[in-house]
Amino acid sequence: MKVAALKELCAALPGAQAVLYGPPSNILVYEVSGKKFAYFKTSTPEQWRFSLRASAERFIELTDMPGVKPARYMGRFHWVTIVDVARFPADYLAELVHDSYTRAVASLTRAQRAATP
Repeated sequence: MKVAALKELCAALPGAQAVLYGPPSNILVYEVSGKKFAYFKTSTPEQWRFSLRASAERFIELTDMPGVKPARYMGRFHWVTIVDVARFPADYLAELVHDSYTRAVASLTRAQRAATP
């Protein structure tokens, strides 16, 4: 899957918003009602590395794969960074994004979930 297609997938989820943070963080964050579910690094040398949240079991599975590592500062919360998204099958990446999105929505309050389209 290409970076542009992955961005479209993240933006198309119900209630998802893209927020661009400039220096010093330089990240493009996808969130739902203020809860992050995915982000891209936008500066070099790590440009377009993609990070998302996974379950504890899937975190172990993913970090054993080449090209995937624990996300910097967020690894302890089971976030992983995929170095090159083009090397992963599109359907597998879509499944990971949907799982991360579902986790973000599940952590919202009942009122926030009701307000999310």
